Amino acid sequence: MADDLLDKGAIVQRDKETYAIAPHIPGGIITDFNLLRRLADVAEKFGVKAVKLTSAERFALVGLKPGDLDQAWQELGLIPGAAIGLCVRSIKICPGTTFCRLGLQDAVGVGLKLDEKYHGMPLPYKFKIGVSGCANNCSETSIKDLGLMGMNKGWRVLAGGYASGLHPRLADVIATGLSDAEALDHRPYPGLVQTDRKKEAPGQNHRRNRPGPIPDGTGPACGVSERSAVSSEQ
Repeated sequence: MADDLLDKGAIVQRDKETYAIAPHIPGGIITDFNLLRRLADVAEKFGVKAVKLTSAERFALVGLKPGDLDQAWQELGLIPGAAIGLCVRSIKICPGTTFCRLGLQDAVGVGLKLDEKYHGMPLPYKFKIGVSGCANNCSETSIKDLGLMGMNKGWRVLAGGYASGLHPRLADVIATGLSDAEALDHRPYPGLVQTDRKKEAPGQNHRRNRPGPIPDGTGPACGVSERSAVSSEQ
């Protein structure tokens, strides 16, 4: 049976024969429009079944043959998004004060710095971050493992939220009134427990208790394989 190919950032699909790849596009922001053309060219050249916009702000090319994966990545000229594996999967950001008239804080600037620092960092479990520039919460901050929400007087920081399983949970507020620099500093956060989620039963509320520091630094993309499908980002 075919399986995910972690080293190629390839997610096996339902037919057990083809794969999806999701290039890393920080914040889903594209200013070089030639990238859109390359995505379309690669999709047409290799006969993908669909290009899917994911909830992690990526383009997933769905239905690639195993023998085409290396060439597709080469022609895209991009690195894989951390769509599989046990790591920081995504940093979802809203337009913030860069583009949105409702934005209160710089979600783009802070979110891109978090992405640069944490995207793909290995952890004992998959982990998602959201950055919303205001309380409209367009990046779903309150259901992320770690979330930043822009307020009139700085950032509100939330932790421990998730939407998966049978018992979704809203995140707890762990800090308020932080500046950009303070929000980017991991030290004030009560953070997360280093537990191995693979030992938990499916759907079990394994994130109920969450103290402990957020790990610092960067790391290679997702070091331990975890079965996933492209729908895990949808």
